[in-house]
Amino acid sequence: MASTGTLVGGAATDGARGSGGVPAWVWALPPVAVLALAFLYPLALVVRESLAPGAYGDVFASEAFREALGTTVWLAVGATVGCLVLGFTLALIIAFVPFPGGRSVAKFIDVFLSFPSFLITLALLFLYGTVGMANGLWTGVTGAAEGPFRFLTTPWGVLLAEITYFTPFVMRPLLGAFAQIDTAQLEVASSLGARPARIVRRVILPEALPALAAGGSLVLVMCLNEFGIVLFTGAKGVTTLPMLVYGKAILESDYPAACVVAVVNIAISVGLYALYRVVSGRAGAQR
Repeated sequence: MASTGTLVGGAATDGARGSGGVPAWVWALPPVAVLALAFLYPLALVVRESLAPGAYGDVFASEAFREALGTTVWLAVGATVGCLVLGFTLALIIAFVPFPGGRSVAKFIDVFLSFPSFLITLALLFLYGTVGMANGLWTGVTGAAEGPFRFLTTPWGVLLAEITYFTPFVMRPLLGAFAQIDTAQLEVASSLGARPARIVRRVILPEALPALAAGGSLVLVMCLNEFGIVLFTGAKGVTTLPMLVYGKAILESDYPAACVVAVVNIAISVGLYALYRVVSGRAGAQR
């Protein structure tokens, strides 16, 4: 027993050392140094700049900050709700309604996740922009000077673009959760006379709740930090926290105010990301 303990202790000691007998913590220094230089140091500069005398008071007292915070929150919440409803519906169809090309659609979702957000916004502009296809068809048929579709430059256009882009981020975990559902449960429920709506509510939805929570948390965090969609829609009346940072720093050169808004945005995002990690961890534990 003593020799076994010695061997185990020796193995543990060797595991704490890297190649050539160098302690393992030495090998961790380079990536930690790169992380500190590339991320932590700039973040510390932002926080330090935000601590300028009166910066937080001036920003919090400004109407522009309160409006940007409110716009950011309602757009993020609205987009998250829309993504949850649309993503759940589409994932149900793909997973449980056989149709030609269903597997190809499921694989395309994985590819869609790699698309940049501005690409989806540009596609919507080509369709519903001021000189887009929908307005072009309208003016061609009616002879009117202008088309009626101008919603893309409003908050509703930003909301539509965010729902379009972020819905696959909800569908991906849902499809994984649906794949784990025992089809025998669905067959038994159907044989007992349960209608499709009841099967979804009583059998499928409880299994999908962890995936819905994880996907919704991720979408909420991403929507709070979305910049490209708001910028490319050209919605000048829509100012979110990232847009306010851009305006304060680039357009007004008010760096302390920009850093204050950035710190607030970071604090909200980190808090929600921690929530997302907790929810996704529980979802993974239940699978």
